[in-house]
Amino acid sequence: MLKKHGHRRSDPFFWLNDRDNPEVLAHLNRENEYTQNGFKKVKSFENALFDEMVARVAKDDSSVPYRVDHFEYYSKVEGEKEYPIYCRRIISPSSEEECILDVNELAKNKPFYQVDGLVVSPNHNLLVFAEDATGRRLYTLRIKQISTGRFLPTRIRQTSGDACFSACGTYLFYVKKDPTTLREFAVYRHEIGTNSSSDQCVFRERNEAFSLSISKSKSRKWIFLESSSSTSDEVRYLPADKPLSRPRIIFKRRKNVEYMIDHAGDQFFVLHNYQASNFELAATSILTPSIRDLKPLIAHRPEVMLEDFEVFADFLVWVERQAGLTHIQVMDRTTGDSYPIPFHDPAYVVDLEINLDFDQHLLRFEYTSLTTPNTVYQFNMKTREMAVLKRQQVRGDFHPDQYTSERIMIKARDGISVPVSLVYKTAKRVAGQPMPTLLYAYGSYGYSMDPYFSSVRLSLLDRGYIFAIAHVRGGEEMGRSWYEDGKMSSKWNTFNDFIDCASELIHLGYTKPSLLGIMGGSAGGLLMGVVINERPELFNCCIAQVPFVDVVTTMLDDSIPLTTGEYEEWGNPNKRSDFTYMLSYSPYDQVAPKHYPALLVTTGLYDSQVQYWEPAKWVAKLRLNQLSDKPIYLWCDMNAGHGGASGRFERYREIAMEYAFLIQSITPALLDQKAT
Repeated sequence: MLKKHGHRRSDPFFWLNDRDNPEVLAHLNRENEYTQNGFKKVKSFENALFDEMVARVAKDDSSVPYRVDHFEYYSKVEGEKEYPIYCRRIISPSSEEECILDVNELAKNKPFYQVDGLVVSPNHNLLVFAEDATGRRLYTLRIKQISTGRFLPTRIRQTSGDACFSACGTYLFYVKKDPTTLREFAVYRHEIGTNSSSDQCVFRERNEAFSLSISKSKSRKWIFLESSSSTSDEVRYLPADKPLSRPRIIFKRRKNVEYMIDHAGDQFFVLHNYQASNFELAATSILTPSIRDLKPLIAHRPEVMLEDFEVFADFLVWVERQAGLTHIQVMDRTTGDSYPIPFHDPAYVVDLEINLDFDQHLLRFEYTSLTTPNTVYQFNMKTREMAVLKRQQVRGDFHPDQYTSERIMIKARDGISVPVSLVYKTAKRVAGQPMPTLLYAYGSYGYSMDPYFSSVRLSLLDRGYIFAIAHVRGGEEMGRSWYEDGKMSSKWNTFNDFIDCASELIHLGYTKPSLLGIMGGSAGGLLMGVVINERPELFNCCIAQVPFVDVVTTMLDDSIPLTTGEYEEWGNPNKRSDFTYMLSYSPYDQVAPKHYPALLVTTGLYDSQVQYWEPAKWVAKLRLNQLSDKPIYLWCDMNAGHGGASGRFERYREIAMEYAFLIQSITPALLDQKAT
């Protein structure tokens, strides 16, 4: 029995909160067996889906190289290999490729393996990378001498994966993680060639609501130490050529003030929301930075959200979001004239790519839409000419013009218009005739769920499905207020928006309840849990990926990873008012006898974001309260964490399982047919 604020809650499955208990592992294995038995009839179809998805992926591929000094760096994949190979070559007509790290070699005989955070030393001889062999996102830093191929004996454990070198390359700065809470709490300095036990702490973040990260300025002259909570930032800086100096604060932390920094010349460029809720871009002197003396470059606009920027010698580039869509604007720093880069899809997303050269007038950016594979462009900011550097390969009979994307606005119950992005195969759509539909949403942390291309999604579209994204409040698609209106004591807006979008898609004739499946992951899994409690009759089936569903119990346990830093997103249940509000929607607490839709719930034993026991407990409680004959499945990956499998092909197995579940639930007649 759990007691708080005079309220008693019964939790008969609390015993599952013990990863080291053999009975818990046995329970999870039995759940997997139950799911496998339930999928026996569709296993061959699931395997066919997997083969279909993998067949669309280019076996041999490489990224667009980017230049650093006299080298260009890139990654590639080969044949059936699951992991990338990182390479470089000297910028010369006769240069040969040099492999600097083959992740396939490191991943041999490991059920899970991930490499992240690759950083090369200023003299281009040392490579630092972060490895994770469990999916827990608790990284070990390793160092490789590129010229000899030898790995140094140094292994720096329990890090975030972030690292950067001093200008001389003698010192490495990195971020330590608490092994229990997984909070990034301190920046350390390591001297190359020494034992990591003698590393020096440069800065320790004492406030448990804040986590640390580090980065280097585009100019490579400054190292930034960034303390961040959900609603405020505080950045410290030190000269990269004076690695033993003490970090200085740029702007002290203020409540509800966020900012990010870059450097050029004698100025820091600052993207901030100080007295500018949708952010503005400004500059301040590197000698005496002051938030009160910022010189605005791109002023705040209530209807436009500034999201990112890039500084060049002659140009200033920024990404802004208006009416839910991202745009790139370019300004000539000499004349002050600016112009947009035009795009024409009804729903798309565009973002900046790697642009390391300050003196360059060529801009790289990425573009994708629901019908356009990810494309890297190079844009000449002087001539305004645009060239495609690379477009994601989709093998097989794929033609973008065979698909249609739409963007519609749906009025929620409080009068707010919510965007919904849709895509379907044109030949399959008959106006007014309901189609099988998968409706997806996230709606938390100000994370915008943009309309991106997915080759695996073609397996649904080619079978006559609509894929739709509800851009509900809690994201930031429509500006900062969109986020503020979907968090804390306004969180119910997120859930109501989704229900209203689903209802209106039915009313408009796109689909009907018997043909409607829904999906969301992590905080989007919380959304799934709430809406099936509220309106179970509205949905045929639900896929909840690594769902955050035991909200109150988790947020009351500050020993669990990522709890205290989440108070600014969900509330602090130690306060009675927050406790009562969170309890009103917490999916696990609100389960009751109902005719629930069919459910497939996924998790990972080593999940660091949402502990496996949340979905495991939720599934057990749902089964006790299920009044319909629809199945409720749990699939626990015993070798992975929040992000699922690590291999580039293996990660499609879970997607194939999800799609097989969806199709079996909604359109079982398609199980014996090939996609057309």
